[in-house]
Amino acid sequence: MIDFKNKKFKGSADRLSLFDCQISEGNEAVVIFVHGYKGYKDWGAWNLMQEYFVSKNIGFVKFNMSHNGGTVDEPIDFSDLDAFGQNRYSWELNDLSIIIEETYRLIHKELELDIPILLMGHSRGGGIVILEGAKNERVDGIISLAGISDIESRFPTGDELDFWKNEGVRIVLNGRTNQEMPHYYSFYEDFIENKADLNIENACSAIRKPFVQIHGDMDLAVSISEGLNISRWTETRIKIIKGGEHTFGSVQPWAQTQLPEELVEVCDFVNNWISELIVRP
Repeated sequence: MIDFKNKKFKGSADRLSLFDCQISEGNEAVVIFVHGYKGYKDWGAWNLMQEYFVSKNIGFVKFNMSHNGGTVDEPIDFSDLDAFGQNRYSWELNDLSIIIEETYRLIHKELELDIPILLMGHSRGGGIVILEGAKNERVDGIISLAGISDIESRFPTGDELDFWKNEGVRIVLNGRTNQEMPHYYSFYEDFIENKADLNIENACSAIRKPFVQIHGDMDLAVSISEGLNISRWTETRIKIIKGGEHTFGSVQPWAQTQLPEELVEVCDFVNNWISELIVRP
């Protein structure tokens, strides 16, 4: 059995970050979870979500993006805003690729298992798992939770974009922590440079493996219309959580010992979906 929390890994630009892993010899699949924008692996009820899947005989891996704004010593919230400002989408794809390779090594080399590796991402992480999962041969299935369908539309345009270019930094307020969080202009430059590889619609059309989009119909952060777009592009059905908001009832911090009801519905659906994928003797 492999069971650890807050193990260091070297991510993009050689920056250290942390990941968690619970995989046992009897697992029938492994889920790699990707957090979203202004998020981290221990946000809200994500730890309880990990416990849920482990209890269902599914291994679970989650990690902090290397430039999500946390550090290896202070991974909760955002103690390194300069790192946050330096982040870029191509680095997030690279971080995920690194974790996929390490997960593959752990299950195949250390545990000598041959089980599916599934990606599950929330919000921006949903877009990231689509982009990486569509092309990565190690990945056997993709789960998007309230995932974004487009990256370019999230950048400013016109005078606001010109101001960002001239100033070199754009500030976004974190309403929960009251931090002024920077985005350096290199974030946009990286998108332009890698625009073809960051097209979620094209990635959706290229997916040739099991996929599911889950979205709440009361999501105010990422409209359900984006989930419907992804469902149409992948030619798969969408699971709609009635009354579901963007984080499916979870908040940070999450002081309760049980998952919120909306997230239970999400987890039950994903567990059943995974069960249908597993070929048992």
